[in-house]
Amino acid sequence: MSDEAKGLVSEPRDGSAFNVSTDGMIHDCALVFEGGGYRGAYTAGIANALLENHIYFDFVCGLSAGASHTVNYVSRDRRRVEQAFLATPGNEGVGGLGFFLRGKGYFNADYLYEGCIEDGYLPFNFRAFSDNPAKIAIQAFERDTGRTVTFTKDDMPDVWSLIRCVRASSTLPIMMKPEPIDGRTFLDGGLGKGAGIPLHMAEEAGYKKFFFVATRPAGYRKQPPTDRERKVIARLGKSHPYLRNALLTRWERYNAELDRLERMERAGDLLWVRPDFMPVSSTNLDTVELQQAYKMGHAQALRELPRWREFLYGSSTATTGNVT
Repeated sequence: MSDEAKGLVSEPRDGSAFNVSTDGMIHDCALVFEGGGYRGAYTAGIANALLENHIYFDFVCGLSAGASHTVNYVSRDRRRVEQAFLATPGNEGVGGLGFFLRGKGYFNADYLYEGCIEDGYLPFNFRAFSDNPAKIAIQAFERDTGRTVTFTKDDMPDVWSLIRCVRASSTLPIMMKPEPIDGRTFLDGGLGKGAGIPLHMAEEAGYKKFFFVATRPAGYRKQPPTDRERKVIARLGKSHPYLRNALLTRWERYNAELDRLERMERAGDLLWVRPDFMPVSSTNLDTVELQQAYKMGHAQALRELPRWREFLYGSSTATTGNVT
């Protein structure tokens, strides 16, 4: 059966077939997506506002939920950008306590990544993704070495390798079942360098200007683990000391990175798109609430477009080229 017949490749819903326009592509600023589980429903609205207004970046990076945003945005499939975070079930459930008790993890990762592509419910436009000249980077944490690993398009020769990389970047300990790649077990990229803030991948690619899409509102800071949480982490980390250390130190590493980003924002090197208000949690699987979060993120994006254009183009009324 061909990829098209199996739903692995689909025509973009914006009518552009597989002809990926590079008109107006931004070359001096990187697009960076923070993770955050199903808080990604809100930032999906922001990602789609960028696509609807033909704001295209030539470098996109992210981790965890931001890894999904990265590849979906580069594929320019606005339906997939939206639907990936609405917890719509397709032919299987997306998660919940029942899945956790059956050993599949709280999130049904087998379906959320590979399954929904295999059955055609949420196909991925790999041809458009490949044809887009934009470079990407997504991050994962290697459980047994503590290494931070970056995947690029070079690691994604087909749709299945791509989706395995995205899944690796998004695999929360306990909450999701890992799917090893070449015998190596990867977990959520937020455990690695940057502690959940993936800006360093754009810096390492040579960028000095950043459009950062966050999933936390202004003023947010992580708190140190409670005594109870430390005990859980200690049990979890008995066989995996690198994971234990990453979990115990993530809060202060994350906060230090936020402090650094604030300095960059004041210097004018970074535009920080923060949610006005985050109405859902990372584990929320209520489709109605997630749909509302998407609409809120999209509405905020439309209000902020003049500010974005001022930062990106030097004029609040500037527009990019037309899609061909």
